[in-house]
Amino acid sequence: MKTTLEIMRASPVIPVIAIDKFEHAVPLARALVAGGIRVLEITLRTEHGLPAIRAIAESVPDAIVGVGTLTSPEEFVASRDAGAVFGVSPGLTPALIEAAKRSGLPLLPGVMTPSEVMAAREAGFRQLKLFPAVPAGGIGMLNGIAGPLADVSFCPTGGITQETAPQFLACKNVVCVGGSWLTPKAAIEAGDWDKITEIARAASALKKA
Repeated sequence: MKTTLEIMRASPVIPVIAIDKFEHAVPLARALVAGGIRVLEITLRTEHGLPAIRAIAESVPDAIVGVGTLTSPEEFVASRDAGAVFGVSPGLTPALIEAAKRSGLPLLPGVMTPSEVMAAREAGFRQLKLFPAVPAGGIGMLNGIAGPLADVSFCPTGGITQETAPQFLACKNVVCVGGSWLTPKAAIEAGDWDKITEIARAASALKKA
């Protein structure tokens, strides 16, 4: 099993994916992987989350499949059993910390303030998701906490675009970014997987400064 840091380093962008129709899951994953984006965060925002994780894990072997929007302890084991190899949460609570330990699922927890970063660090987490990144202060926040909290690295997510991603990746404490721009609904509904691959190829070309 890969560590959270190894997973973050595997791709400059982690797409945040909500599956509205189950039949889209595997072709979408294949299109993203074809474009060089292997790390996929399949959220639990829809009823198709867990089935999609299982299908992608079974059918797209080159994908590194994670689960997003983890908000309750019981979701950890269910996601791991479905095939997820890492988890992402919008925040962090004592119950989620315990669930992550019990399940063995590497967790990228969400934080928004310096105090939350410090609390997560005390709980043993050194890789965090700044969420929602832009409302939380974006690049200014990341640069501001880089000094006093230099041993923590981030995957900022929330409000980041193809155009702004390079600016976030230039921050010394940012390993990768999360974004939903890689999976536009119109292209998915149209089954335009070539378009998805094109977007993924542009995202995978972004380099960490």
